[in-house]
Amino acid sequence: MTDKTLRKGLQLLEMLATRPELDGIAKLARALEWSKSNVHRTLQTLVGCGYAAVHEGRYTATLRLWTVGSLVHGRLDLKSMAAPSLAAIAEGSRESAHLSILDGAEVIYIDKIESPQPVRAYSQVGGRAPAHAVATGKALLAYLPDETVRHVAQQLHAYTASTITDPDLLLAHLEEVRATGIAINRGEWRDQVWGIAAPVIDAEGRVVAAIGVSGPAGRFTAEAFARFVPLVRDAARQTSARLGHVAARHDARSEAA
Repeated sequence: MTDKTLRKGLQLLEMLATRPELDGIAKLARALEWSKSNVHRTLQTLVGCGYAAVHEGRYTATLRLWTVGSLVHGRLDLKSMAAPSLAAIAEGSRESAHLSILDGAEVIYIDKIESPQPVRAYSQVGGRAPAHAVATGKALLAYLPDETVRHVAQQLHAYTASTITDPDLLLAHLEEVRATGIAINRGEWRDQVWGIAAPVIDAEGRVVAAIGVSGPAGRFTAEAFARFVPLVRDAARQTSARLGHVAARHDARSEAA
């Protein structure tokens, strides 16, 4: 697709989205000052991709445009809603705090607060990691449909000696994550880097992200776990409450009472 073709497609899509009534090819061609054949070709592409619909020769934009926009808006809103919780994790643990979303079999770090300590876990916003080998990834995988999880479990790669590569072991591990609400990475992505994470749930009950903490294994002592686990669990619950998750709102009110 050329730049010119893309620009024309977007221009036509914006016109369809902003016009109050369905329009035919001739009317759209006059408004855009294009040839009818050009409008027709572009409309067929938009219809084929699901961004436009036709009824009795007249065209309109579909809700697919709204769906895509909502995904972008939701991601931006998620970062702002999670920001106070991310800060609470970073302050309470003095380790690196992460907010991640799932993309296929990988997580994408969409926000992060660095540990103030000179030796710390390395990652970057926009970076990726294998979901089955990091805490935020396992917190997300645990709530996917069984069929999706089984597909991921059939293509596991080892990154350290601790990485889970047996599909049955991963499935059992994810069942434990669902039971406890907490996922743990014990040096499975990077040697000597451990992590703890919990799922973030939106108003419709969907797990949309995971929030957690990571750092050098030597600092993840039993005493640290005793502090970090409730810190992460509370951060996930508070973020979920801000996103409108009813159970999380109830839990937050109960703890504040």
